[in-house]
Amino acid sequence: MPFLFIASVKLMTAAAEKVLLAGKAVQSCRSCRSLSLLVYGDQYSRWKLAAHQGPGRARHTWHRVAVRCNSTSSNESGKDMKSYLRAQYNETKRMTNGLIPSVMTSFYQNPDAIFANNETSLADIEIYGFDYDYTLAFYSSHLHTFIFNTARDLLIDEHRYPEELRQYEYIPDFAIRGLHYDVHRTLLMKIDAFHYIQLGTVYRGLHAIPDEEVIAMYEGSHVPLEQMSDFYGQSSHGTTMKQFMDIFSLPEMTLLSCVNDYFSKNNIDYEPLNLYKDVKDAIRDVHIKGTMYRKIESNFEKYIRYGDQTCAVLGKLANHGKKMFLITNSPISFVDKGMKFIVGKDWRELFDVVIVQAEKPSFFNDRRKPFRKVNERGVLLWERIHNLEKGKIYKQGNLYEFLKLTGWRGSKVLYFGDHIYSDLADLTLKHGWRTGAIIPELRSEIKIMNMENYTYAMTWMQALTGLLERMQVYRDAESQMVLLEWIKERQDLRNHMKTIQGKIHILSDITVFPS
Repeated sequence: MPFLFIASVKLMTAAAEKVLLAGKAVQSCRSCRSLSLLVYGDQYSRWKLAAHQGPGRARHTWHRVAVRCNSTSSNESGKDMKSYLRAQYNETKRMTNGLIPSVMTSFYQNPDAIFANNETSLADIEIYGFDYDYTLAFYSSHLHTFIFNTARDLLIDEHRYPEELRQYEYIPDFAIRGLHYDVHRTLLMKIDAFHYIQLGTVYRGLHAIPDEEVIAMYEGSHVPLEQMSDFYGQSSHGTTMKQFMDIFSLPEMTLLSCVNDYFSKNNIDYEPLNLYKDVKDAIRDVHIKGTMYRKIESNFEKYIRYGDQTCAVLGKLANHGKKMFLITNSPISFVDKGMKFIVGKDWRELFDVVIVQAEKPSFFNDRRKPFRKVNERGVLLWERIHNLEKGKIYKQGNLYEFLKLTGWRGSKVLYFGDHIYSDLADLTLKHGWRTGAIIPELRSEIKIMNMENYTYAMTWMQALTGLLERMQVYRDAESQMVLLEWIKERQDLRNHMKTIQGKIHILSDITVFPS
C-alpha cells in the first residue's frame, strides 16, 4: 500500500524552476545548473532540488519535499534485475543527454556579471568606499612573479637559505586564494566550510600527498575548530592552520611550497615554524621596505590593469553626486602616483575622505589609534582631528572615529575590497555597511562552468546519484553488483570533474558580491 513521508534536503535560497523536457520533469538550479530528474520507476518516484553551491549563492535554507513510495517491497520475484537496472540506467542517460542543450541555454552565466547575496538597490547607496590595492588598482600577474623572486632572494641573502633555491621560479597556477597551510606538517590544502580536508588537494612542497597518508596523519579528514585560524589568521592553539585569503598571498604560498620541496628532496632537517615565519617576513619586507612600490612606479603600464575602467566608474559615481572615500594600507606617495596614472592629477577631488597606512584589519576593530593629518611633503602633523576634510590626507585612525566624524553608517554605505575577512566581514557584521568583494577568479571559473563538457559531467553525475538513491532498495547480489559499477562510475566522474574544474574551489564557502 502506498504511503507518504517527509524528508528534508538542503538547497539554495536562489530561485529554482522545473524544466519539462520530453514529458519528464526536472528540478534544476539557476546558480550552478545541478539538477535532479523526475524518473518514474516501479518501486517509487520522487523529485527534489540537490544540495549544492553555485557562484554568488552561498546561503542555504532547509526545505521539505515529499517522497512518495509506491511499494514497500525491496525486490520483485522473478524479475531479471540486471536487465531492469540496465534499462533504468539507459533511460536516465537518454534523458540526461536530451537535457544538455536546454541546460546550456537556460543556465549560461555571464563571466563579467555581478553576483549578489542580498538584494540591493544602488539608488539607496549614498556613499562608496574603496580599498586601493587590487580594488582601484588591479595588478597584472607580473607583480606576483616579482614578489616571489624578491622574497626568495631575501631568504637566500638575508636569512642564509641555500643558494640552490634560486633555481625555483614562480608557478602562476600552483596556488589559489582560500587554501590552508598546516605549519607544523608543512602541508598546503583546501579545507571546506565544515572543516573537512578535501582529499586530493593536499600538497607537501610541489607534490600531492596520497589520501591514505592524509587520513592517517589527521586520524580522518576533519580538522577541529580550535586548530583553525580565525578571520585574521590567529588560532587558539597558536600557529597551527593559516588560511591565505588575499591575492598577495599567492606568491607566499608558492614560495613556502618551493622551499619545502627543496628541503624534502634533499633530506634536509629543518624547523617548519621557522620556515613559515621566515617566508612570511620576507614577503612582508617586499611590501613595507618599499621594494614592491618602487617596482610598480617604474612601469605602471606593465603592472596596472583596467585603469580606464576604474576611472570610468569613479567618474560616473562623482557625476551622480555620490560621496566617495578611500581606506588603504599603502603609503600616500605610492597611492598618489598610482591614482594619477589611473585617474589623473586631480584624483583627490573625487574623494571626500582619503586615509592611508590605515593598518587594516586593526583599523576596523582597534579604537585607540587617532587620525593624523599628512601635509603635502608627507610630514605627520600633531593637531587633533575634529573633522575629515575633502582634499586632505589622513593616516592611521580607526573605524569608530571615522563613523563619528562622518556619520556614514548603515546600509547607505557600500565598501569594496579584495580581502573577504579583513576588508569586509566586520563592516557588514558589526556596522551594517554593504560590502562588495573583488573576486577576479570568478571570471575564469564561470567560463569553465559554461563549457559543455562541464555541464554534461555535472548533470550526469547528479542524475546518476539520483538513480543510485532510487535503486539502492534492491539488496539482492545481482543488483548490488550493478550498483557497485554505478558507484565506481560516479567516483570516476568526480575525479574527471576535478580535472575539468581545475582550481574551482576558490572562496566557495564565502560571501560574494555585494552583501
